[in-house]
Amino acid sequence: MLSQKSRYAIRALQHLADRYGQGVVPLAEIVASQNIPAKFLTVILSELGREGLVRSQRGRDGGYVLVPAPDKVRIGDIIRLMRGSIALVPCASRDSHEQCENCVPEADCRLRRLMLEVRDATARILDEVTLADPFPTANLALAQAKP
Repeated sequence: MLSQKSRYAIRALQHLADRYGQGVVPLAEIVASQNIPAKFLTVILSELGREGLVRSQRGRDGGYVLVPAPDKVRIGDIIRLMRGSIALVPCASRDSHEQCENCVPEADCRLRRLMLEVRDATARILDEVTLADPFPTANLALAQAKP
């Protein structure tokens, strides 16, 4: 399941992408338009700043700007930054692989094989969509992901 933190990060970055090149966007504007708690958003934007996705400006005219161009920020990368993985189970993760607790050996686990396919299909979709793209409907995205 997509974490609340990931959803907030994507929505905040979408808002900044919509205002790309227009200057600093006040935190209050993002909070109000995206319905994100201010304290949580501040933590998320700080983390995104450490990763080089946003830059903050302090002071009366302060706020945030998206650093890379919107077409350079993939949705899959945002989720990986916030969540650590796109995989639904830890044994199917490419970057954060862990053996599942109370499971059979991975080589024998049919569920793991399915989850690897789910992870690959999900990554294929999420890595094709950037902040510059209008997000496709689920059916369109799935149709594009089919080989």
